[in-house]
Amino acid sequence: MARDQVAPDKIEAVAEMTDKFRASSAAVVTAYTGLSVAQLKELRRSLGDNAQYRVVKNTLTKIAAKEAGITELDEFLTGSSAVAFVTGDSVEAAKGLRDFAKENPALVIKGGVVDGALYGADDLKKLADLESREVLLAKLAGGMKASMAKAAATFEAPLTKFARTADALRSKVEQGGADTPAPAEAE
Repeated sequence: MARDQVAPDKIEAVAEMTDKFRASSAAVVTAYTGLSVAQLKELRRSLGDNAQYRVVKNTLTKIAAKEAGITELDEFLTGSSAVAFVTGDSVEAAKGLRDFAKENPALVIKGGVVDGALYGADDLKKLADLESREVLLAKLAGGMKASMAKAAATFEAPLTKFARTADALRSKVEQGGADTPAPAEAE
């Protein structure tokens, strides 16, 4: 079904969803049947400013996703569907959805697209198990700092050894180099 087959009153909704797909770093499709309005409100609040959770119509969502260049979501858009449009850290949003689904089994994570790659439900759970971007960057920076300190110590060691040897030789010469044997003369 193409956009020209969409009812005139739904064209604006498709255009809005297309923009959301284009602006998002990830889009996670869930089933929400059995969740109350209060639970949906709690889910939206738990995702914070990082993501927008929206109940969608499958047909219109498929059209919007295709217009945004995302064709992989069709398999997840069956039954009752809602999409979490993630504009921030995908890991943080995946954690929020996973944690909410643990407390509310009626929320079922179907799958989604993260940075253009298709993720199934299991893949999104693995993504949620990762540490946050900030923690991973801090660990990387710490590892790089340690590696640089180790490299600096390695490069400094020969110079230090040379300086000690030169200082010992100088001290020996100053104390009277008479103890050193004279070079043998050729006979």
